[in-house]
Amino acid sequence: MTDPTPSSAPASNRTIMIVLSYLWILALVPLLVEKNDKEVQWHAKHGIVLLVAEIVLWIALIIVQMILSHIPGLGCLFAIVGFLISVVLWLGVVVVHILCIVKGVNGQRFTLPFVSEYADRF
Repeated sequence: MTDPTPSSAPASNRTIMIVLSYLWILALVPLLVEKNDKEVQWHAKHGIVLLVAEIVLWIALIIVQMILSHIPGLGCLFAIVGFLISVVLWLGVVVVHILCIVKGVNGQRFTLPFVSEYADRF
């Protein structure tokens, strides 16, 4: 049986799917559910690549914090600075996700260097 709606017509739940695309692991939902909507697929792929980039960033930050916190005499200072950097990065990540959601809901695309280039390969 064929779908009566053309593939170019936006789905009724496109807004919800675009929002889910940038809510970390929930990006898998639009990627698997909305296979015919190229716009939702674009946002879902970018959301997943953004998630992976954030995980790599957090792991690298944790490793650097662990190494620097063991320096005698300066370890405590580096631990405090590392914590402050973590808070600022977390706020930056949340702002990027909000920008992506707002742009996506308004029919635009928020491209990030390296992240968007990598996501476009899929």
